[in-house]
Amino acid sequence: MKVAVIGAGGVGGYFGARLAQAGHDVTFVARGRHLAAIREHGLAIESALGDATVRCPATDDLSALGPVDVAMLCVKLWDVEATAPKLAGIVSNGGVVIPFQNGVESADRVAALLGPSHVLGGVAYIAATIRAPGVIAHTGTMARLRVGAFPGGPEDRAAAFVDACRSAGVEIEHTPDIRRALWEKFVFLASFSGITSAARSPIGVVRSDPDLRALLEAAMREVWSVGVACGIALPDDFVAKQLAFADGLPAAMRSSMQNDLESGYRLEVPWLSGAVARMAREAGLAAPVHATLHAILKPFAGGRAA
Repeated sequence: MKVAVIGAGGVGGYFGARLAQAGHDVTFVARGRHLAAIREHGLAIESALGDATVRCPATDDLSALGPVDVAMLCVKLWDVEATAPKLAGIVSNGGVVIPFQNGVESADRVAALLGPSHVLGGVAYIAATIRAPGVIAHTGTMARLRVGAFPGGPEDRAAAFVDACRSAGVEIEHTPDIRRALWEKFVFLASFSGITSAARSPIGVVRSDPDLRALLEAAMREVWSVGVACGIALPDDFVAKQLAFADGLPAAMRSSMQNDLESGYRLEVPWLSGAVARMAREAGLAAPVHATLHAILKPFAGGRAA
């Protein structure tokens, strides 16, 4: 399978490297020192599931990409509108874009620009980051994808990508309800990101402190309520199961937004806690925890040292 990884950070770098290891034709799109290191030394993966270094084409010029079967869109959420239109040419021959991004709105944003026949939904479960230029560090052993077509979408392309990932040893689920899958991750991710960032603490601190644990549970309950109001079939015990999931994570695990905050980078908070608060208002609900998290983090959303 011919794959372009648009954004070779933790998510795109890790899963793109695993596909390349299995012999798939992978091109990475990256920038700056990370791009230079990939070109010179290859992309290295440090993981309990197996270290690897892959040598693949890499570029910072989307116009230089030829037609692909799949474009894995792994850029930050603020780059979607600037990036997606540039992918029209590379997926025009039956290819698809799969956003593996945070939030629940990316696929709709891409579909509005490229058309729904060129978009699948994707969910990534992994803690990975760029440790140094050209090096992706994977924390723990969780590395799983969920992929599916939206109603009327290209289900055959989803099946082909699932087959490619399985050939590479990547754990992946072909889900019949990708919208629900996106919300299932969003319940935890938006809450985990907001609270670890506001508290400047990893999940181990959050889950062991009674006040922060209660705040995490309340935040997840808000997202669950908004999802249900939007017609997503989330079970009544879903928040309790997500709290149990949090208890099983590596204690040192941090959200990518916390890493970005402490590095002075831009934050995805408008599309996470900000989106929860907005969608709650639109549904006639209140989401005071996420509204507060958004307000606390908003001064740093443009990027500056915390």
